[in-house]
Amino acid sequence: MAAYILKRLISAIPVLFGITLIVFLIMAMIPGDPATAILGAYATPENVAKINKDLGLDAPLFQRYFIWLGNMLTGDFGRSYSLNRPVLDEILDRFSATLILAGTSFVLCALIGILAGVISAARQYGWADKAITFTVLIGISIPSFFLGMVMILIFAVRLRWFPVSGMYAIYGGGDLPDLLNHLVMPAIALAAVATGVVARMSRSAMLEVLRQDYIRTARAKGVHERKVILGHALKSAMVTIIPVLGIQAGFVLSGAVYIEMVFQWPGVGRMLVDAILKRDILLVQGGVVFVAACYVLFNIVVDVAQSLLDPRIKS
Repeated sequence: MAAYILKRLISAIPVLFGITLIVFLIMAMIPGDPATAILGAYATPENVAKINKDLGLDAPLFQRYFIWLGNMLTGDFGRSYSLNRPVLDEILDRFSATLILAGTSFVLCALIGILAGVISAARQYGWADKAITFTVLIGISIPSFFLGMVMILIFAVRLRWFPVSGMYAIYGGGDLPDLLNHLVMPAIALAAVATGVVARMSRSAMLEVLRQDYIRTARAKGVHERKVILGHALKSAMVTIIPVLGIQAGFVLSGAVYIEMVFQWPGVGRMLVDAILKRDILLVQGGVVFVAACYVLFNIVVDVAQSLLDPRIKS
């Protein structure tokens, strides 16, 4: 197992290297001059030239990339000019909020999706299967940001059950109940599509397993149906379901960007949008690389979990 984990970690290095290169080139190709955006009304030719020199923007493109990459490997992600603080400090401060939102959404999509898929497969063609399939299709068809706006209109503006935006109340609050009250709508909106995907894949995986000979043998021996479903079929189906969860984790992380904008959630996604609008290059590059690295590491964890269920994967 240690050798397999080491192999997966080594294979992640070129992936992360490619991500840094792509992010750097995209930011370099964006129209506009960062120095002009920084200076605003004070963007005289002399001031622009001075800012470009101070930030190293007057150096060749490849040289700027390797300087940035080398600094990042030592833990120096640079300094955000729009916030006047280290990029890594800002990312870590914001990431806790994103982790709460994305983590809650991922847990919801995993638990509800797998449960719905198991029930749907166990009651194939029954009323529960049809109801779950119908609900899943609706959930997959509605974009998360649109669902979020509809939820704000209904549950926040009309019914006043939940706050419109933010992570905590502006006045008072700040405790766990206040956080949960603000978390309900963005977490559900972000989890809706991923839950539908997990439910569909769980149903397909369960149906395939339930057709196997050993399942029929267990039923013929008189094993209780609940034990057949949960003790035998689900364990085998998880080998197929776990990779789907890994993919949906990436969807949840990326989807947090626009959900955080809809609900004004103070996470990394909102930080990235603000940084792009302000042309804060180092903050954008650092934020994207950090989130991508988290996703790569999570996928390694998923691969390890899958290999524990099916040792053949390590060979």
